[in-house]
Amino acid sequence: MARISMAQAVTALVLSAATLLHVTYAVNYTVGDTTGWTRPSDSTFYTTWVASKTFRIGDFLVFNFATGSHDVAIVTVDAYNSCNVSNTIQVLPTGPVTLSLNTTGEHYYMCTIAGHCAGGQKLAVNVVANTASGPSGSTTPTSAASSSRGLTFAFLIVIVIGLFC
Repeated sequence: MARISMAQAVTALVLSAATLLHVTYAVNYTVGDTTGWTRPSDSTFYTTWVASKTFRIGDFLVFNFATGSHDVAIVTVDAYNSCNVSNTIQVLPTGPVTLSLNTTGEHYYMCTIAGHCAGGQKLAVNVVANTASGPSGSTTPTSAASSSRGLTFAFLIVIVIGLFC
């Protein structure tokens, strides 16, 4: 069996590490960017904000708002569409709120303060699975990697070292 040089082993290790590290970054999305989570002047504000982003498993939504002025309700699609504040899954009244996106599919949020949802303070995001292309969006990645990715990375490092030694 042919032996691989130390340079080849190190190159393979570095390339493997770079590939794995590229997909371990989560993105913190500040909902509404500098506007924050508020009743917008344009009822399509949050729909427009979402349109240019790709949300992935492990990303975070950060809702910045003043406690008592707004809240974040996690709701069903029906509650979202009708702004039904009596049919919420969970209401988070203390700002700011940071939510981890842990499942794929559509996720729905709204403010339960009277008139706010009808005025456009609601958000629907579609979460997709992670891919090798990494996070997208205009926000800064943070190192909030999942522990399973870290274990996968460590396991692959051990295998690569074992193959080349």
